Order: sequence, then structure tokens, then C-alpha cells
Amino acid sequence: MEGADTATSGPSLDSEDQQKRIQARRLRIAARIETKRWEARGEDPGTAAEHKETPRKSHKQMDASRQRLSKLVSDGTGLVTNIQVAADARETQRRAEEKEMRRLRVQKIDSEANSSFEEFEDITKKWLLSGEKRLPHELWALLDSQQQQCGQMIEDKNCLIGELQQELKRKDDQYVRDLKKQSEDIGLLIERMEEQVRSLGKTYREELLQIEKSFQQERRDLLDKNRKKWEQGTQTRRERELESLVSRMKKVEECEQQLNRLRVQDGEEYNMIKIKLETDVQILQQQLQQMKATYQLNQEKLEYNFQVLKKRDEENTITKSQQKRKITRLQDVLNNLKIKLEKQSKQYKEENQALSDDFKRIAEQYKELQKKMRHFAAVDSRKFHDIWLMNEEEMKQLVQKALEVDRIIHEQQLGLPWKAPDLGFMGNVGPLTVKPKEQKTASMLAQEVMRSSGGRHEAVASGDQERSDSLSPPFSRRTVKRILEVLCDESGFLIENKLVQLLAPLEKDERSLIRLDSIFGALQLEVEDDVYKLVDFFLKYKKQEERPPQDEEGLQESDQTLLHPPDLIHPNDVLRALKAFTMAAHQHREKPHPRSPGIEERDSSEDAAYWNTAAHVIPPSQLKVWDALESAMEKYYDVLTSRSELITETSALRQQNTELRMLLHQYLNSKINSELEIAPTIQVDIAHA
Repeated sequence: MEGADTATSGPSLDSEDQQKRIQARRLRIAARIETKRWEARGEDPGTAAEHKETPRKSHKQMDASRQRLSKLVSDGTGLVTNIQVAADARETQRRAEEKEMRRLRVQKIDSEANSSFEEFEDITKKWLLSGEKRLPHELWALLDSQQQQCGQMIEDKNCLIGELQQELKRKDDQYVRDLKKQSEDIGLLIERMEEQVRSLGKTYREELLQIEKSFQQERRDLLDKNRKKWEQGTQTRRERELESLVSRMKKVEECEQQLNRLRVQDGEEYNMIKIKLETDVQILQQQLQQMKATYQLNQEKLEYNFQVLKKRDEENTITKSQQKRKITRLQDVLNNLKIKLEKQSKQYKEENQALSDDFKRIAEQYKELQKKMRHFAAVDSRKFHDIWLMNEEEMKQLVQKALEVDRIIHEQQLGLPWKAPDLGFMGNVGPLTVKPKEQKTASMLAQEVMRSSGGRHEAVASGDQERSDSLSPPFSRRTVKRILEVLCDESGFLIENKLVQLLAPLEKDERSLIRLDSIFGALQLEVEDDVYKLVDFFLKYKKQEERPPQDEEGLQESDQTLLHPPDLIHPNDVLRALKAFTMAAHQHREKPHPRSPGIEERDSSEDAAYWNTAAHVIPPSQLKVWDALESAMEKYYDVLTSRSELITETSALRQQNTELRMLLHQYLNSKINSELEIAPTIQVDIAHA
């Protein structure tokens, strides 16, 4: 119905006018949007149709303004294009006239050329008949007629030149008039365009003012309408709040009645519980009497046991006296051992002093040798650096020359776009440097391992598959985790007592990480490689020293075996393994290395790739193109050489032809007597030419 009303009362999609069709589409789209908006609000779209029966004032004003502006633009465009149409018509007429005049002029020139050629042929034939004349007056008559014909031909040529000059002058005047006319047209065009711009600006401002007024009026109407709607909604809300308050008061009364019923019920339950508790107290008093009797019996048993223990104390006193005599005997042995120790200590001090002197002397020699090594290494490094720079500079120059040649071949010879290859290596200056690999700290590795999934019992159950979950070579995550757990359990003496008290309230994982951090600090383990060395040492220590079984440990030994599989170190061997690892690490730190600390070995693993990249900057496919181009250029050079020889021969022939023409011209301009004498010779030369 809405579409039908729009089609009958407003613009139609079937209208022949384009503006009306556009307006009809806009109205239809606006109606659809408004219908969806009303449906989203949950209201009846029919109500929206009632609101849409009367179009909005702003839309009417916008449509009227749009039509007025379109008409004004169309009229202004017509005024501007009329000048252009008139200029195009004049130019078309001028070109048609110019074409006709050019045709007549060419026809006239061709006819004059044909007549001149015929006269020239007649004059030339008469010169050939001059050889038959023997009498002077005949020759004079012939010469006079020839001069008259030549003069007539020159006069005709001059007349034609004069006409062409007059035509050229006329064209210049016509060109000036056309320029003046075009200047006038352009001035008129600019004047009309400026007038149209002023008119459009004025009209746009007026229409914009009208549209703004319509929008303001529509805004005021909408505000009044929405204000009324708001007041109505507020009144409805007050009524609903009053109803809600009345219902809430009713619910409060019902809840108070329910609370009273619950108080009565709880009082009855309290009385029943009180009676039950009093009965329980009487039963407990009876049980207390029974316990007193049992206490008396136990006291008599304790007195008997005291007498037995007193006798055992007497026996222990006798044992103490025997042990004191044994201690006295061992004290004598200790004194003898101390005297022997003093003698050996004195001897070891003398040997240590001698070895210290030898060590100082060898250390001085070692320092002198290191100084010489650093000197020679620095000299070799400078030489290597200078030679590298020299070769690198020469290499870069060769690469630039090769790339320039390749670019010239592509752009000038092959006519193809040239794309520069990757020249990242050209930015390098000096020998290549390789950055060392970054490692995790020991604490980071411990945190990553200890917080991984799976506990100690899970690790024991999956001991055969520990190689499948690899952390990083050469040990798996589970192996490292189990070694660190054993180390954390058996190395508590490396942690301060204050730290142990602080760790008590923490969780197990956090407590283990902090304990491992302290142990790593005491053992000087800084990076992940140090931790891997410790794990490797523990695994090898297990293979080197097999611990004998101890029967006295009993059940405790069997339990530890379940927690620590036989392929790992036993907890009782951890302290000895730590001591051996610390001594080995200390010896490794104090052991002099063959390389001086001030000399760094250079990593040359990437040198070959660097020079190979420079050597293959031109790919093999391009080199094949070069070879093919070289063979083609050689053939082209042979062709050019043969052409040069032919050009030289052609130039010689042209020179001979020029000389013959000059000779012919001299013959024509010489005196009559000379012409009569050499006429036969000229004919022979012309025939040969």
C-alpha cells in the first residue's frame, strides 16, 4: 500500500525524468529504513506509515533546492558551452576553406611546374640544334629566342612567387583576426563563468539558509513531540513504582509472619537439645571415675619400671669408667700423631716454598711468552685486516663494474628492464664478525625444568621414555629435573638458616627454585652449560663408583631405591659427587689455557660464503646471455664493417657525380664559341655519366 501511494501521489520509478526516478528510489529506501527502525523498537509499522503520510518539511525543501540548483547549473552550462559550439563551427568552416584553397594552390603549382618543365625541355632541345647552325646571324637569332624563353619562364616563376606571398600575407592577417576573435570569446567565456559562479554561490547560500530554517523548525517540532512523550513515560513510571511499593510492603508483612513461626519452632528445638546434652554430661562423669581407677593402676606400674631403670643406671656407671680408661689410652696415641703431624707439616712447608719459587719463575716466563704471543697476534691481525680491506675494495670495484656492464647490456643492448641483485654484502667493511650464541642463566633453566608437567613418581614410571621429551642436547628434561630434585634435597647445608625459615611458608615449587638458586650461587653455576656439566658429571660419577649395598639401612634403603632409579646417582653419593665436581671445576679454572686472554680467536666459518657471494653476483643465466650477446655483436660488427666499405664506395661515386655536374654547369655558362668547339665533347661526357 505504501509503494502504491508513493507511485500515485509522488515520484515514480517508471517516470521518464531521471530526477524523479532518483527521488522515488530515495523515498523507497527511506521507507524501508523507517519500517525496520519501528520494528526494532517493538512498535507497529502501521503507526510509522501514519507518521509518514505527510513528508517532512526539510525533505521538501531539500528536493526543491536540489531541483532549482540543477536547473541553474544546466542553464549556466548551456551559456558557457554556446561559446565553445560557435568557436567549433567557425574553426570547422575555416578548415574547409583552407582545404579548398590548399587544393587550388597545389593544382596551380603543379600546372606551373608542368609548363615550366615543357619550356625547359624545349630550351634544351634548341641547344642541341645549335650544333647544326653555321652562320652567325642564325646563332644570334637562336640565342635571342632562348633568352626570351628563359626570361618568360623566370617571369612566370616570379608571378607565382608573388601570388604565394600575397596568400601568405593574407593568412597572417587572418591569423591575427582569429587570435583577436578567440581572445574575445575567452573573455566572454570567463565573464559568463564568473557570473555563473557568483549566481551559484548566491543561490547555494539562499537554499542552504532555507534548508537550515526548515531543519530548525522540524527540530523544534520534534522537541515538543518528544517532550510530551517523555512526560507521558514519566507519569507511567510513577504509577508502576507506586504499584511496586505496595507489592513490596505486602511481601514484608508475609516475611515477618514467617519469622515469628521460625522463632517458635527454634525454641522448641533448643529445649530438646538441652535435655539431651545434660544426659550426655552424666554419662561422661561416670567415664571419668573409671579413668581415675585406670590412672592409679598405671602409677604403680611406673614405680616398678623406675626401680628397673635405676639398676640399669648403675650398670651404665661401670661402663663409663671403662670408657674413660679407653679415652686416656687413645689420648696418648693422639699426642704421638700430633708430633708426627708437626714434622710432616714442616717438611711440606719447605717443599711448598720450593714449589712456589718454581711456580713464580715459570709464571714470569709464561707472562713473557703471553706478551710475545699478543704482540705477534696483533701484528698478524693488522696484516690480515689490511689485506682483507685491500681485497674487499678490489672485489667491490669488480662487482660494481660487472653490475654496470650487466645494466648496460640489459638497457642499451637488449632493451630490457634491469633489476639490481641483492647487494647486502657490499655494506660490509672489514673482516666478518660472528655474534656468540646467547645462553639461558642457570636460574632460568631451573625454573623452566622444575615447573614442567609431571612429578617425581611420574618421572620414575616413565624412566624408559625420558629420551623422547628432549629439553636440549645432550640431556632430557626429566633427567635434568630428577638430578636437580636430588641436589635440592641433599644440599640443604649450602643454604643459610635464615633463608630456610623464610622459605617455610612458601609452596614446594617456589621453595625448590629459591633453594636451587642459592646452591647455584655457592657452586658458581651461572649459565645453562654449567648445569649440563653438573648433570653429566653426576651421571658419569654413578658409572665410575658403584656403591656397595648396606644391609643395616633396611626398609629406608628400599624406599629410596623406588624414588631414585638405578640409572641416576644415589642420594648418599651426592655430597661426594659435589665435592669431586667442585675440585674439578676449581682445577679447570686455575689451569692455564694455551690461548692468551687478550687474544680472541676469529670465527672464519662465514668467510667462504661471503667471498662466494661476491664471486657469483652475476648468476650463470646472465653469463650465458653475455656469451650469446658477444657472438651476436661480433656478427653485427662484421655487417657494419661491410657497410662502411660500401658507404666509402658510394661517397666516391657521389663525388664523381658532383664533379661531372659542375663541369656540365661550366659548359652551359661559357661563351657560345667555346660551346660550339666543345659541344661534341660534352655530349660524349654526358653519355658516359
